Amino acid sequence: MKWQRFLSIPIFAVFLLMGFVYYVTLFVSIEDWVGLRSSDGSFHASVFSFLAFYSLFSFFVCVLTDPGRVPSSYVPDVEDRELSDQEFRRNVKHQRKCEICSTYKPQRCHHCRTCRRCVLRMDHHCQWINNCVGYWNYKAFFILVFFATVASIYSMVIFIACVLQKDWKVWGQSHLKLFYVVCGTPVLGLSMILGSLLCWHIYLMANNMTTIEVLGPNMLKWFLPAAVGHLKDGSSFRIAHDTRQIT
Repeated sequence: MKWQRFLSIPIFAVFLLMGFVYYVTLFVSIEDWVGLRSSDGSFHASVFSFLAFYSLFSFFVCVLTDPGRVPSSYVPDVEDRELSDQEFRRNVKHQRKCEICSTYKPQRCHHCRTCRRCVLRMDHHCQWINNCVGYWNYKAFFILVFFATVASIYSMVIFIACVLQKDWKVWGQSHLKLFYVVCGTPVLGLSMILGSLLCWHIYLMANNMTTIEVLGPNMLKWFLPAAVGHLKDGSSFRIAHDTRQIT
C-alpha cells in the first residue's frame, strides 16, 4: 500500500524537521520579534504557514504518487523513416531490455534496485520521500523543493531580524545564546541545501537535462503538484537536437 511508504525513518525525520522549523519560526522568531498577536506577527505567521503547509502537501504528493511504470503495451519505435540505415541499426541496438524486468526500456527509463522495477524517466531514488523521483512525480518534487526553499529562506530572514533587534546586553546569558544557535543553525543549513538543490534542478530543466522540460503548458497550473494532465505515456522525450514535443 502507498501509505506504507510513510513508515520510514527518513520520512519521520522530515516531519520532525518540518515541525521544528515551524515551531522555531512562529513561536520563537516571530513571537520574540513582533509578537504573534500583533498585526505584523499574524501576517508573517500566515505567510509562513501557507508556505509550510503547501510544502507539506507537495511532500505527500511526492510520496504517494507512482513515479511511472513502463506501459504493458510499450513497443520500441524503430520505424522512423527519417533515419539512415546506420542510424536505424544503431537505434535497434540501443533498444535494450531490462535484464531484471525482462521488458524493453523506453528513453531515460532505468531500473531502480530499491523499488525493484523500472521507472519512467527515473531521476533518482530519494530516501527522504521513500520513493523514486520519476516521470509522474517530478513536478511535485520540484514544487516541493521550490516552496521548501522559499519557506526556509523566509524563516531565516525572520530569525535574523529577531536576533538583530534583541538587546544582548540585557539578554546576554550564555544559555540563551546557545538556544538561538541551536534554533538558527538548522534553518540556515536547510536554506543553503534546499537553495542549492533548487538552483541545480532549474539548471537541469533549462538545459533539457530532465525528462520534463517544463511544468506544463498552462502557467496557472505550474505550482499545482498534482496537475499532470499535460503528461502522456512517458516513453519518449524531446532531446536537445530534436524539435519534437514531449510524448
